[in-house]
Amino acid sequence: MSGTPFVTFAVGIALMLVCGIGCGYVMRRLHQPAVLGEMLGGIILGPTIFGALYPEWQAALFPSVGNVAAVRNGTIKLGMLFFLFTVGLEIDLRSLRRHGLSALLIGTIGTAVPLLVGTAVVYLLPSLFPVPDETLRLPLALFIGASLANSANPVLARILLDLGLMKDKLGTILMAATVVDDLVGWSLLAIVMGRAANGAAGSTAAAASAGQSSLWGGVATVFVFFLVTMALGRWFATPLLRRARRKLNWPSGFIGTAIVLVLVSAAASEHFGLHAFLGPFLLGIALAPTTAEREEAYGVMEHFVLSFFVPIYFVSMGLTSNFLTQFDLSVVLVILVTACVSKILSAYAAARLGGLDSRTSWAVGCGMNARGATGIILAGVGLESGVIDHRIYVALVLMALITSMMAGPLMKLFLAAHGATSESFKEAPLAGERPA
Repeated sequence: MSGTPFVTFAVGIALMLVCGIGCGYVMRRLHQPAVLGEMLGGIILGPTIFGALYPEWQAALFPSVGNVAAVRNGTIKLGMLFFLFTVGLEIDLRSLRRHGLSALLIGTIGTAVPLLVGTAVVYLLPSLFPVPDETLRLPLALFIGASLANSANPVLARILLDLGLMKDKLGTILMAATVVDDLVGWSLLAIVMGRAANGAAGSTAAAASAGQSSLWGGVATVFVFFLVTMALGRWFATPLLRRARRKLNWPSGFIGTAIVLVLVSAAASEHFGLHAFLGPFLLGIALAPTTAEREEAYGVMEHFVLSFFVPIYFVSMGLTSNFLTQFDLSVVLVILVTACVSKILSAYAAARLGGLDSRTSWAVGCGMNARGATGIILAGVGLESGVIDHRIYVALVLMALITSMMAGPLMKLFLAAHGATSESFKEAPLAGERPA
């Protein structure tokens, strides 16, 4: 990269950071997740606003092709890998055992129903979800289903903290339920992204059959990859990091070794026909910190990821599409209504089966309905891979933003109407839990 392209790259990244951090700050002051502001910053810098007012400047600062675009996109993709590694570090598989049937029901039913409904909608409304070839309809349908099934763990955690319920039974059950949601959603997305190209290879019935066979092969690949990653994380990566702790500078040597493991896991995931993000995500789950020392080291890494990579990643999501010219009201309404109805009702029903009362169950449904940052990531990966077009991308991003903004007020409304306090969830064990 010569001098002038580097200046363009540096100024562009700096503008993305300034806009992302500034808009994120405004959203936090409005008691909304910072990611909403970062996404808004991208819309401001992208073709929707800046590009409409000053198209030549916008194209010069944020070119879509060439060396600058390639380096910027590579930096952003690298950031997504590290972000998903930190997401995996927050997932505790042991929480499913601790919180029993309630968490498992909410996580499983609240994921399966939106997944099935979202998949069915693509087949029932083909005019709204056109594909160049019918062999691509199944990957598109599964992608929409996975996007609707997703719940935003960070958004839900923020709401529970605001309500003072994060450490109580309701909070811990909901956070455990998102473990199931995350595992199913990200794994299915990795399969769809890895296999979408197979559907594009041909247009015959034989090609479609091969695509479906490849899909089931992808399910088996993800299952095996999950088991192997968990085993290697426990028996190889963890001892390696312990050795790095003793032999190398602390915490730089430890963090450097963790970064190498993230890159290797991403390469392995891509090599086996899955999307690169699945490897770091599963590695994070396998390496979830068990000591305060390791948690401190990962915290240093997480601070840099959240301060640099995450803002520019979510700002970049607004640079890719024009949210005015590529806005399709019919697609937006179908996706938004389907997402809300399927997620809220399924999570409500699961919570009722798990032993929660009606108003608390409605609060659970509204909390699980938030798509947040993960919903935007899903949409971005789908657009980049060519599984969805810009109309669907805009609709999915708007759905993620709207459901995230709805979740907190609705959850607080139901719990306040119920007179819920942190003490109200400490008295009796819920379904699947043993009495204290």
